[in-house]
Amino acid sequence: MIKILITDDSDTIAALLKTIFEKEPDMRVIGRARDGRQAVEMSRELRPDVITMDIRMPIMDGFEATRSIMSSSPVPIVVISSSVNDELQICFRAIEEGALAVIEKPHFVDLKGLQAISRKLVEAVRAMAGVKVVRRYIRQSVIPVEVQVSVSDVPFHAFEIVAIGCSTGGPQALQAILSGLPAGFPTPIAVVQHMSQGFLLGMVEWLQKITPLKLKLAEDGEILQTSTVYFAPEDRHLILKRTAGGLAVRLAGDPPVGQFRPSATTLFQSAACVCGKNAIGLLLSGMGDDGATGLLEMRKAGAHTVIQNMESSIVFGMPGAALALNAVDKVVELNGIAPYLKGFVHGK
Repeated sequence: MIKILITDDSDTIAALLKTIFEKEPDMRVIGRARDGRQAVEMSRELRPDVITMDIRMPIMDGFEATRSIMSSSPVPIVVISSSVNDELQICFRAIEEGALAVIEKPHFVDLKGLQAISRKLVEAVRAMAGVKVVRRYIRQSVIPVEVQVSVSDVPFHAFEIVAIGCSTGGPQALQAILSGLPAGFPTPIAVVQHMSQGFLLGMVEWLQKITPLKLKLAEDGEILQTSTVYFAPEDRHLILKRTAGGLAVRLAGDPPVGQFRPSATTLFQSAACVCGKNAIGLLLSGMGDDGATGLLEMRKAGAHTVIQNMESSIVFGMPGAALALNAVDKVVELNGIAPYLKGFVHGK
């Protein structure tokens, strides 16, 4: 049974969350905190398996509560927030302090919309309940430890693209990787990150603070540039295409792939088709199996395919699915990925 502590100052939202979770046979709400200070106290007393954390609350906000809990009695924390602009930076600061995911707050939309949000909440809480978290004594540096990883076993090519797919745990993984890449990184990077509606731009702005690379939402038709990271916009597939001016982006509203739009598989398939052996595919932490079949197509096309290892992944679903399909050339620990990529694109 997954024991959940709800933290929210709204009686309405707290009641709605309780209803959503207690419909599940393996979930039980063991308490409700009305502010961050109560959440800190109740987490010690009740020892929940997961805490849902609101951000804007009286007395102590969700960021400070997350910091306190993760430094004293760490518990998996899922931030549940509205996509209000001034709230986004606090959400991702909570990720820095050890929160595992940011999920859209349920609201009273149509029944279909509420069911979709409820499903995401339940899936996230169920996945997070099994995650081992560590105590954070002080705010950790975002600069990853340099790990020497051999790249000598793969022939060097003039790589045109690094294509990345990620979901739950992706923001933390991207933070570690992008902060470890130099300003002159010579290969464009394209990213599909599954993210609740309204949170993607906030994540990009948060990541921009820790990397010398240029980060932006991809625009339809633009030519990819070096030292730049392109994120698939919300509700659009990012597809690579060849033009007279060079490798470019096509944004498509094609049907979701495995319930996802954007889809990592769609990005990887286009990389396989357009770039062949001159592409690197990287699948990071995430729930489900999006990206796995696309990574297999990249490998069959001669591209180099890499996944984040199980031990450093918050959720090993996506990379694990690729491994099961024999779609993977190399398994790398998170802190080793940036050095590994630098070695490849520089031919070292």
